[in-house]
Formats: sequence, structure tokens, C-alpha cells
Amino acid sequence: MTLNLSVSPDFPPTHLSGWFIFNTWLQRQLNTGVHLELYDSFDAQREDIRNGKIDLIYANPYDASMLVRELGFKVLVRPRNRADETVIAARHDDPRSCVEDLGAGINIATTADPDVHTMGMIMLESADLDKTNVSFQECDSYVLVAKALLNGQADAGFFLKDGYDELSELVRHKMKMLVSSQISVVHHTLVAGPRMQEHAELLTERLLGMEEDPKGRDVLKSMGLDGWDVMEDEQTEFMIDLIDTLID
Repeated sequence: MTLNLSVSPDFPPTHLSGWFIFNTWLQRQLNTGVHLELYDSFDAQREDIRNGKIDLIYANPYDASMLVRELGFKVLVRPRNRADETVIAARHDDPRSCVEDLGAGINIATTADPDVHTMGMIMLESADLDKTNVSFQECDSYVLVAKALLNGQADAGFFLKDGYDELSELVRHKMKMLVSSQISVVHHTLVAGPRMQEHAELLTERLLGMEEDPKGRDVLKSMGLDGWDVMEDEQTEFMIDLIDTLID
């Protein structure tokens, strides 16, 4: 039986090849077939997850609640030194230098990534801005959020900080960060579905040992990761509760 691996659509596209390399590494570690299925849309991916088509996913924090509490997935590990933070950015030549300078009527470029969008909205509260006095332009990726900003189609943009940092140097120089969250306890996680859980113990052991193995280190480097840390059940539940509270 071939298992299916997927990755949250908000992963930095510069590391696309790294996930294919990881998929090959994964098959060798588990001695079983694994297919990498990538999605451009959060909704399309969630539909396939609910239909039982995904067995292992590098999931964003918002989806962890659905995966763990509704569908019986189990969080195995989280990427080391990779907390999920949200950035609000504007064009570099914009006279506004902080969130409090933003005013009612602005247009914000955002994505369908719910935790990033929600965190961005929370950070706008200091400027007395909410969904009643701003408009939104939804983009399929953080590259397109940046494009909307640079083309003058939006006044500000919401970014996953990793997505912002992975933009080209040329693009980042044309923008400026107005604010960044500092939560530090929200992470993407590698989550195993019911069919993958028979491999969970071995997979966790191999993931934690990647940085000790030269080939494993090369795979991590291709993915832009330092290594993996175990995600305890209590940490998972705390993160899910926090995300649920923010979104509610």
C-alpha cells in the first residue's frame, strides 16, 4: 500500500525540491511506498484530508485541531527553531512606519491561511482596525501577497514570517515590516494519520536522528530545517487550544 505525504500550501516554494528529497528519504526509512501530494489550495487539501487521502502531513497550526481532534491524527515532531509568527508589511516607500499609522479604508493582501490571517487581524486592533473598516484581497501565496503590495493593489500584507523571509532579497528590499508577532509556541507539525501510525515509532526515531546522519543532514538542509523536536501531547493540546481561542 502506498502512503500519501502532503505539505501545508504555505511552505516556502524555494524548498519545494527539498520535500521531494525528503519523500525519497522517507520511503527508504519505512521501506514502503510514499507519494508526495502537493496542493495550491488549503480547501482542496482539507477536502482530501477529510476523505482519508492523506497519511502524513506537514501541517499548519490551524489544521492541527481538525487533524488531531476530529480525524485521529497524531503529532510526531515539530521543526526546530521554527515558531510560526505573522508579519504585517507595507511597501518600503510607504510613509506609514508602524501598524498604528494604518487607517480605516485600507486594503490588505492576505491568504487563506487562517492562523496567519487571524493573527494579523489581532495585531491590527492597536490601530482600531477590524473587518468592518478594512477590505481584503485574498491571494494564493505569499509571493502574490508581495506582488499585490509592490503593484500598489494593497496597502499592507499579512505574511507567515517564514514566507516573508523566504522572498527574494530584491522583493524584501522593496518592502518593510510594520510589526511581527512574538508568540513562539505556535508551530507547523508533522502529523501522522491512522494508516501511518503503525510506522510512527520508527519514523519518529529516524526523524530525530536525521541531524546525526550525513545524508539526513543534507535532506534537512534541502528543506531549510535545522532538525526535529518531539512534540509532546500536552504541547499539542496547548497549541490547539490557543489557535482555537484566537480564531473563535
